[in-house]
Amino acid sequence: MKSMFFVIVFVVAAGLLSCSADKAADLFETAQFEELQNNNEHARQIYEDIMKKYPDSDSARKSEVRLQVIGQMKK
Repeated sequence: MKSMFFVIVFVVAAGLLSCSADKAADLFETAQFEELQNNNEHARQIYEDIMKKYPDSDSARKSEVRLQVIGQMKK
């Protein structure tokens, strides 16, 4: 049931992102939501995608910080 919820959230978020002007910022918001849901692995994947696809964006710089925080939480 929990995984189905995340699938639905992801599909809805992906649909909303396709309509957005600032995809990096929208992806960052999605990653933050994943962190709030304690789904750090998925958040990490999104942050890494932001850094690869939008390396010069403000969201990429924020993603780098969030990845460091998530990395610290594993220890």
